Amino acid sequence: MARKPKREGRGHLSSIDMLPDEAEAAIVWANEALRERKLPSAVILTEFNERLADLELPPISKSAWGRYAVRKAIQFRRLDEIQRMGGELARSMEAKAPDEVTVAVAELLKVAVFEILEDGEVTTKGVMELSRALQSAVSAQKTSAEYRERLEKELQARLAAAAKEAGEVGKRAGVSPEAMAKITKAMTQGAS
Repeated sequence: MARKPKREGRGHLSSIDMLPDEAEAAIVWANEALRERKLPSAVILTEFNERLADLELPPISKSAWGRYAVRKAIQFRRLDEIQRMGGELARSMEAKAPDEVTVAVAELLKVAVFEILEDGEVTTKGVMELSRALQSAVSAQKTSAEYRERLEKELQARLAAAAKEAGEVGKRAGVSPEAMAKITKAMTQGAS
């Protein structure tokens, strides 16, 4: 099976890629609108060009926008699929709600691994380095979940101790057993 020749550099930059830095906010808005898929692409282009006009920049053509929107749609679909697979992997490992930042870093790493492997130009050393990086990300997710679990257990123990102490203080103060039961239930409700 013949490999496709690897392109040198980034190739031809689109008119959107060549916009100046002051257009960054407009580009971010357009990408978010494309990602949300709530507005038609033509409406997004119109609003995008209005934002560029406000910055006194030339409009983007329909053809350049179409190519850009298709490229972004492919990237977003790929990212969504990788995130879905990452979520399934986390559930299969029984990780309890891993830290969001750790998950985000792991997802970015998975995207990078996927893109590098898709390129087909990876050495055995590169595969080993990618494997180690992914293993580190998964380990960090597990450590984060274990830490959170330990904190929850400590909180439950403190709430139980506080409820017991409140019960003793209530008895000494002459609070009725029914009222103390309500107080204890209110204190420990979040712990169960």
